[in-house]
Amino acid sequence: MENKIVCVIAVHPDDETLGCGGTILKHLSNGDKVYCVFVTGGNAEQSKLINSVSNKYEFTGSFELNLPELDLADLSLNSIIPKISAVFSEIKPQILYMPNRSDVHSDHKQIFNAVLACTKSFRYPFIEKILMMEVISETDFTLSLPEDTFIPNYFVDVSEYYEKKLDILKTYESEMLPYPQTRNESTMTALNRYRGSQAGCEYAEAFMLVKAIER
Repeated sequence: MENKIVCVIAVHPDDETLGCGGTILKHLSNGDKVYCVFVTGGNAEQSKLINSVSNKYEFTGSFELNLPELDLADLSLNSIIPKISAVFSEIKPQILYMPNRSDVHSDHKQIFNAVLACTKSFRYPFIEKILMMEVISETDFTLSLPEDTFIPNYFVDVSEYYEKKLDILKTYESEMLPYPQTRNESTMTALNRYRGSQAGCEYAEAFMLVKAIER
């Protein structure tokens, strides 16, 4: 099977691990090239962890766009799109993992729109598959309206990589919240176990498939 070039869009450091940490590890294990785009550095504590997390994953490469976390939603799409477009033009990803369009935080919505603008097939013909991630404490807090509901239709068995995902998540320990709040290891494990039960495996990560092109 041909190895793929994968790009993960993390609005904040830890989105990549919460949303698709096991999937990233699986791609890397399969010989795929995986790049991570950190749109913001998050808060002061998170920004210090990017290098450590990148080293633990052993990404093929990573990009820090250094956009302001607090004012991200106030930036124009015209100022964000060229930065993402430049990354895509450089690495030519075939598979994209991006924020869910209806995540509760406006910055996730803003980046979804910016990334989507960089997926037109006549400008980015190398893109074959686009998936929206399920990021706990973002995706689960959205409004329970039909047009905003996250309905997973694509599951990745990450059972073999789950322990390493948890180990990497511990890097972001300062960002985790005590149970029963959702942003913690226990709740994430329950979610990934539930997604696994839907997919007939122990642990799975779930996505919404936005687009797929078979070549």
